[in-house]
Amino acid sequence: VTLTTVNGCTTVSSPVPVTVYPLPTATVTAGGATSFCQGGSVSLTSSAGTSYLWSNTATTQSITVNASGSYSVIVTNGNNCSSTSTATVVTVNPLPTPTISASGATTFCQGGSVVLTASAGNSYLWSNAATTQSITVSNSGSSDVLVTDANGCSATTSPTSVFVNPLP
Repeated sequence: VTLTTVNGCTTVSSPVPVTVYPLPTATVTAGGATSFCQGGSVSLTSSAGTSYLWSNTATTQSITVNASGSYSVIVTNGNNCSSTSTATVVTVNPLPTPTISASGATTFCQGGSVVLTASAGNSYLWSNAATTQSITVSNSGSSDVLVTDANGCSATTSPTSVFVNPLP
């Protein structure tokens, strides 16, 4: 700074060093798919820093997420400078709740049959290895079906029992 008095005298101050520290780069890397079925999880890892504050209040460099939401992290470096990452969106898809409906009675005389139909889904795998939405059953036994929905999530129905009575 140059200082000039009213009398026209000037003086120059000593220089003052100014240091500008760079901001850290705050990024999030997912350790897998960020859209998955209920019961799954994904690891989110922050770029390097000296401290971390995630949007879910965690303070570690990596977090494991098993709930839908937007996750971001504030990264602080050794110079106490901070930067916030963009949000990483995690989607947890619910499991389907499949059911089996019968076209009629599940107890009948030999020679009869019943059609068992699974609730809506994208693919089916019955306990007898059939892959259609409906199967025709004419023998005693128990049937269940694994139903997979459009998100790739799957669940198995409770078994439905069929009883075939022999003819006299």
